[in-house]
Amino acid sequence: MTRFLLVLAVLAFFVLCAAGMRWGWRNRQRRQSAYLPAFPPPPAELTEIELPELTGVYVSTVTAGDWQDRIAVGDIGHRSAVAVRLAKEGVLLDRVGASPLWIPAAALVDARLDKGMAGKVMGIDGLLVIRWRLGEYELDSGVRGDDKDVYGDWLGAVRALAGVKTGEAA
Repeated sequence: MTRFLLVLAVLAFFVLCAAGMRWGWRNRQRRQSAYLPAFPPPPAELTEIELPELTGVYVSTVTAGDWQDRIAVGDIGHRSAVAVRLAKEGVLLDRVGASPLWIPAAALVDARLDKGMAGKVMGIDGLLVIRWRLGEYELDSGVRGDDKDVYGDWLGAVRALAGVKTGEAA
């Protein structure tokens, strides 16, 4: 009987932990929805693709400068496979099983390589991070590419589209 009660106590503990995580995620979504503007919809068509698409994993979008403050509005906080496309109009993160994330060229601030972001920490320069503006807020969106050899090309192209001169940092 004691063993049965212990098993029930452990199960109840895990259910309470899962419920607490769900409750915290919903509160984060509600809080962020109150101050973040709506995410821009992607254009119907992209023209003048600059680079071959980058495939990999969309890790997350966080508040710029705070690699742990994940944005949870809608399904933006959900990790997924991604195909990143660069065009004159901006950057499209076409996420599998989730809504696409469109970053207009006018909203781009900078790009960099980093080692971690909410949901993924890896070796040095393992993530391609794009900093951009959503209204008055700056956000960082991170992608772990399948082919890290193309990160240099992507950095240069995104930074050029953002108007960042070589050697500058945001």
